[in-house]
Amino acid sequence: MAEDSSISELEAIASRCRGEILRMTHRASAGHPGGSLSETDILVALYTTKIRVDPANPKWPDRDRFILSKGHASPGMYAILEEQGFISKEDLESYRVMGGTCQGHVDMKWTPGVDFSAGSLGMGLSYGIGCALAARFDGSERNAYVMLGDGEIQEGSVWEAAMAAAHHELGNLKVFVDCNRIQNDDFVEKQMRMFDIAAKWKSFGWAVREIDGHNMQEILDALDWFDGVGNMPAVIVANTVKGKGVSFMENNPAFHGAAPNDEQLGQGLAELGLIQ
Repeated sequence: MAEDSSISELEAIASRCRGEILRMTHRASAGHPGGSLSETDILVALYTTKIRVDPANPKWPDRDRFILSKGHASPGMYAILEEQGFISKEDLESYRVMGGTCQGHVDMKWTPGVDFSAGSLGMGLSYGIGCALAARFDGSERNAYVMLGDGEIQEGSVWEAAMAAAHHELGNLKVFVDCNRIQNDDFVEKQMRMFDIAAKWKSFGWAVREIDGHNMQEILDALDWFDGVGNMPAVIVANTVKGKGVSFMENNPAFHGAAPNDEQLGQGLAELGLIQ
């Protein structure tokens, strides 16, 4: 179990990342703050305690891979990459700027530390399988981590990939499902009900753990659990809140893809304890 001080430090990093998410989308007057805010605690825990990467050598061949399949939630990814030293504050200011380091969707050609170029949803798990199989062929112990959204897993390609991963017994494939219950147009339950998501993954032959995706201790425990699943692919079903940490964004479908205005930016930063 992590010490209280470590939890506090991780939570402080998460608050800073959430602040950068608000600033990026505000500057661009565009972007996807809601799903970026919901994924933040998981990304902070993963990048600060578990994933094997090197900011000084972002193309290190034996690094773990992280695939943000819900790639429109790029501000969350950019915020933790800046915290880890892959990119700079100035790079964050290029979010959604033509030719900038931080494009609207994560893109491995533009951003150091990004291993997957996202676009249409439903592709990241298949890509992760490729990364996991490549590690096996190389005789490497590197892992492939994939983050999916609960709206995204309505895509049939996700479940084809889930079957393939179980068939190939890819114990080095580790997945997060960010279950924030909102997708582009509305609540997931109104668009297409997913019913028992954890039971679905179990039925496809995966090891499954369900957690509170904003409880840092539960996240850390689940990351350690990943390491003990043997030759089974594993998934953490993380129950989260869209827009977490910013009151007017929380559980609000309007902020799936809408930027805060000047007043909302100030309110959000104050709620995160980043300005007085």
